[in-house]
Amino acid sequence: MSDSPGLTDAPSFSGCFHCGLPVPDGAHYPIQFEGETKQACCRGCQAVAQTIIDSGQGAYYTHRTALPATPREAEAELAQLGLYDLPEIQESFVRAEAENIREAALILENIVCAACIWLNERHIAGLPGVLSVEINYATRRARVRWDNSRIQLSAILKAVSDIGYIAHPFDPGRSDDIYKRERNTAIKRLAIAGLGMMQVMMYALPTYTATDMSVDIRLLMNWASLVLTIPVVLYSAWPFFIGAWRDLKRRTLGMDVPVALGVGTAFLASIVSTFTGHGEVYFDSVTMFIFLLLAGRFLEMNARRRAGAAVEELVKLIPAVTTRLPHWPARDEEQVPVARLAVGDHVLVRPGETLPADGAVVDGASAVSEAMLTGESLPVSKSVHSKVVGGSVNQASPLVVQVEKLGADTRLAAIVRLLDRAQSEKPRIGQLADRAAAWFVGLLLVITVAVGLAWYVIDPSKALWIVVSVLVVTCPCALGLATPAALTTATGRLTRLGLLTTRGHALETLARATDLVFDKTGTLTHGQLSLRRVVPLGGRSEEAVRALAAALEAGSEHPIARVLRAATASPLSASQIRNTPGGGVEGAVDGREYRLGSPRFAAQSESPPAPPEQGGHETWVALADESGLIAWFALADTPRQDAAAAISALQAQGLRLHLLSGDGEATVKVTAQQLGIREWRAGALPEDKLGYVKSLQKEGRIVAMVGDGINDAPVLAGAQVSIAMGEGADVAQAAADMVMLGGRLATLADGITLARKTQHIIRQNLGWALGYNLIAIPAAALGHVTPWIAGIGMSASSLLVVLNALRLSSFKQPARDAASGVKPMTLTPEP
Repeated sequence: MSDSPGLTDAPSFSGCFHCGLPVPDGAHYPIQFEGETKQACCRGCQAVAQTIIDSGQGAYYTHRTALPATPREAEAELAQLGLYDLPEIQESFVRAEAENIREAALILENIVCAACIWLNERHIAGLPGVLSVEINYATRRARVRWDNSRIQLSAILKAVSDIGYIAHPFDPGRSDDIYKRERNTAIKRLAIAGLGMMQVMMYALPTYTATDMSVDIRLLMNWASLVLTIPVVLYSAWPFFIGAWRDLKRRTLGMDVPVALGVGTAFLASIVSTFTGHGEVYFDSVTMFIFLLLAGRFLEMNARRRAGAAVEELVKLIPAVTTRLPHWPARDEEQVPVARLAVGDHVLVRPGETLPADGAVVDGASAVSEAMLTGESLPVSKSVHSKVVGGSVNQASPLVVQVEKLGADTRLAAIVRLLDRAQSEKPRIGQLADRAAAWFVGLLLVITVAVGLAWYVIDPSKALWIVVSVLVVTCPCALGLATPAALTTATGRLTRLGLLTTRGHALETLARATDLVFDKTGTLTHGQLSLRRVVPLGGRSEEAVRALAAALEAGSEHPIARVLRAATASPLSASQIRNTPGGGVEGAVDGREYRLGSPRFAAQSESPPAPPEQGGHETWVALADESGLIAWFALADTPRQDAAAAISALQAQGLRLHLLSGDGEATVKVTAQQLGIREWRAGALPEDKLGYVKSLQKEGRIVAMVGDGINDAPVLAGAQVSIAMGEGADVAQAAADMVMLGGRLATLADGITLARKTQHIIRQNLGWALGYNLIAIPAAALGHVTPWIAGIGMSASSLLVVLNALRLSSFKQPARDAASGVKPMTLTPEP
C-alpha cells in the first residue's frame, strides 16, 4: 500500500499516513483523503488526520515533503494547528467534570529527576485557568485540571514545550514507544561513555603508575585522552548541559546544574592543562563520572518503570480488536477495533478472550476472571442478564455481551483514573521532601563556592577536584524520589490485591489508624439479603404489600431494595419518592402516601411497635401508610466467609474495632458477637455514625471507616481515612479514600500491613537520603572523596531509594486465607 501524501513529486510514505510509525498488524484505522483510503497506526492519529482534512486543512498533507522525523515533531505540528482543542480529538483522553472544567491525562518526555517534576508542576500551575496539576515521577504521567473558558489545552501543551519538555495525551501504546525511545537513547549514550571511559583509563593508568615517563609521552597521553573525552562530554553528557541551561533560563536550580558545572569545570580545566602542559588533567574522572551517572539513571529508569507497572497493566487490559455481531441475533461476525464499538453493539467473547467493554450478557453462561480488577482469583459465574466488566477474561464458554459503557465511562477507566490521581497526589511527608529538594541545590552551590575559596587558600592544587567532588557527590534527587517511588509501588501492589487507593494521603493515614469502624450490611455481611417472612397487617394480602414495597424501592440500589424488588413483579409505580438516608423511603402509590424503612421511620415515632418476633437473626423492615403500620418484612443476612478471620487479623494489628449499624439491637448484637467485635451501636442514623466517629477523633484517635451505602457517605467523608466496598453505592465510593474492589475483607488487613511497611520504607529512604548528603558533603569538602567516587555515590543514592521502594512490590499475603476458607489469590508476576 502506498501512503502518498498526494503530490506526484512528493515522497511515498509507508506506515501511518499521519505520523509515519509502522501500522500494527490487524489495526484498521482508515483515513479518507482526496478520494483515497489511507491507513493510520492508532485511533488518535486517525482522529487527528481526519479532523485536519475535514476542517479544510488537508493542504498540510498535500504540501509537506517529508513526514515528521519523530513523533515529537508531529506533536509540535499539531500543537501549532491547535487541534487538541477540538472536542472530537479530546474525546479519548479528556474528561469533562462540569460545564467548563476539564481533566486530562498527559505523559511527559525529558523528565530526568525530581527537580523536573517540581519545575513542570510549578510552571503549569502558574498558568491562568489551570486549577491543579500533579505529576507522578515514577510513571511520568500528569493529571491536569483546567477551566476551558480561560485556557485551552493547546496553550498548556505549548507552555510545557516552552520550558524544554514535551507533553502528549496519554496513550498506553505511545507510553511504550516513549519508554523504548528513551531507553534506546540512554543505551547509546551509556555505550559511548563506557567505551570512552575504558580507553581514557588505558591512557591514564600509565601516567599514575610509571615513574620514568617523559614529559612528551605524558603530554601525548593527555592529548589522546582529550580526543576520547570530547564525544563523551558532547554526546553522552549533553542532556545534563541542556537541562542545566533550561533550569537557569527559568531561574531555577535543578539537579542538572551542579552536574553540568562539575563536568564542565573539570573538562575545561583539563583542556587548559593539556594545551599549556602544566597542571593536572581529569579526563579519566570526567568520563568515569559521566558513565557512572548515566548507568545509575538507566537503572533508575528501569526501576521506575517497574514501580509504575500497575497502571500500565490496567490500561493494557482492554484488547485492541474484538468480534462484533452486527446483525444480532444473527451470528455473522466481523473483526473490528474496540475504538469503533458503540453503546448497544453486541460482541462475541470466546474463552480466553478479554471483554472489550462494560456490558450485560445476552447469551451464554461462563466463568469470568476479574483478578486484575478486583484481586479475587476465583472466577465469577456469569449468565444472561449478568453484568460484566471490560478487562476481565472469559474462561469457560462463549458469551454474547451487549455493550453498555465504553472508553472513559468504563469501570476500568475509573479505576485507572483514581489510581493515577492517588499516585500523583503527594502526602504531607512528600511535600516536605519536595520543598527540601527545591532549595537544596541553591545551598549546595553556596557551600561549593565557600569550599573552593577555602581550598584555594589552603592548597590551590587540590581546589579544582574538591570543588568538582562537592558538586557531584550530593543527591537531592534521592529526597524527591523517597516518597513517590514508595507510594507508586505500594498503590500498584494494593490494586493487584484488590484495594484501590484513590487519594494520595490514604496510605499514610491508614498506617497511623488506631480505630476501625465498620458498617454492617454489605460490609461485614454479604449484603445479599433474603426475604424470610412477610407479615401483613390490617387484613391486607401478602401480594399487595409486596407490590407496594417493590414500587417504593424501584429506583434504589440498596441491598434491601434489591431483595424487595425481587420478591414480586410489581405492576405498581410510585411517584414523589423521597429518600431519607438511614431511615428509608417514602412516596405516593395511587394517590396514597407510604413509608418503608426502619420501624422508627415508618411509624414516625421514637417508640414504634415491636416486630412480630425478636430472634436476633433477622432484620425487620416496616411498611406504613397514613393510618400506621401495614406490614413487616423479615430479612436475613450472613457474615462474609472471611469476616471472622479478617476481624481477628485486624485486632492482632492493635486496632480497636467498632460496629455501627442502623439495624435493630438484637441483630447487631448477634453479628458483633459472631465476629468478636466488643464495641457496637445499633439503630444508628447517618448523623449518629458521624457523631460517633467525631467523638473518637476528639479523644485523639485516628479513625478509618469502612462502609458501602448512601447512608455511609457522611461518615466516610468525616473519617480521617475511608474505605468503601466495591459493590456499594457510587456516592459511598466517591466519598472514600480507598475502594475494596473485591469482597475479600482480608484485603483490608493486608492493606494496613502494607501501608505500615510503606511508611517504614519512606522513612528509610528519607533517612538514607538525608544521612548520605550529611556525610558525603563534608567528606568531599575535606578532600576525602575523588570525583569518580562522588559519581558512584550520587548514582547509588538515587538507585538505592528506588530499589528499596521496589521491595513493596513483592509483598505477600499472609497464609490466613487458607485458614479462613478463602482461596489465596494467584498473583500476576512482576514485569
